[in-house]
Amino acid sequence: MDRDLREDERCAAYLKAVADPLRLRVLRALQVGPLSVSDLAELLEQEVGTVSHHLRVLYHAKIVRTRREGKFIYYSLSEEILRSDDQSRESVFDFGCCRLDVSE
Repeated sequence: MDRDLREDERCAAYLKAVADPLRLRVLRALQVGPLSVSDLAELLEQEVGTVSHHLRVLYHAKIVRTRREGKFIYYSLSEEILRSDDQSRESVFDFGCCRLDVSE
């Protein structure tokens, strides 16, 4: 019972993190590869602070990961939840409890 509750809480945290249109746009943008906050802000035509906030939510949900290069931090999709369907060439997030298609 406790295990089911933990799984439900984990799944709810993933779903809460992606339940925002801008966060979904961030996920699609990161499909091409790692990007910095400023790169994402320019690409999505948003303020750096706004994008940073949304990246922080995705990071704490373990949907994106970071890599530092000098003074820049690059964000990329977490390999643990990103799955590529080799037959259709589409990408999906596999949260364990559900799957989210993030193809364009």
